Amino acid sequence: MVELGRIFFRYRNGLAPLLILVAIVAGGPRVLPQIPRFDAALDVIGFVSVFAGQALRIVTIGYEYIERGGRDRKVYASELVQGGMFAHSRNPLYVGNVLMFIGYAMIFNSIAFYLLVVPVSLLAYVAIVAAEEAFLTEKFGAQYSDYCRRVPRWWPDMTGWRKSVEGMRFNWQRVVVKEYNTLFISVALTVGLKVWSDYRAGDPCSACQPQYLAVAAVAWLVLYFIVRGLKKSGYLKG
Repeated sequence: MVELGRIFFRYRNGLAPLLILVAIVAGGPRVLPQIPRFDAALDVIGFVSVFAGQALRIVTIGYEYIERGGRDRKVYASELVQGGMFAHSRNPLYVGNVLMFIGYAMIFNSIAFYLLVVPVSLLAYVAIVAAEEAFLTEKFGAQYSDYCRRVPRWWPDMTGWRKSVEGMRFNWQRVVVKEYNTLFISVALTVGLKVWSDYRAGDPCSACQPQYLAVAAVAWLVLYFIVRGLKKSGYLKG
């Protein structure tokens, strides 16, 4: 599992887009006309799941940043981060990602999403965490073992949250600099999956007012490049 995790870690940035693209092409959304409110309920739960996942990532990065990119596309850490959200979950960013993938699957509601995107992403993160834990155990030894005893691997235990962030300042600039790419993509993907799934399902509301959708897409893209430019110029610093 550790070796598999190292492979997933190396190619993780391209894995999620590839999985989602394959799932979209592989099959359209399932519609259950005999349960008219079922699809609406899935959409609501899906949107909540995506929002919760993105919010978890924002809170995590805002209070305590961690070296997410590794070094030379390999697992790496110069220090053992234990503050902020990392005092309540050892992998809050990955939990956030999984919540978003589950949300995407429920919004699009296709068999391909349920059988491909969700299970493969879960396998990938389990393997990546195994590789990261092997690295951290070797580098930090007893310090990391003690951290593992205190903090759950996955789902956050929010007991003592106020104490964890006492004296810390939420860094909005760091959130923008480090998370803007994921945030812009997640919003665009969520809306795009909803519109496309409704269109494929034959919902006439999905195609209404396409000019407004086009204007919104252009505005979102322009905002993305403005933020990117501010980051590249050094005006925003994380």
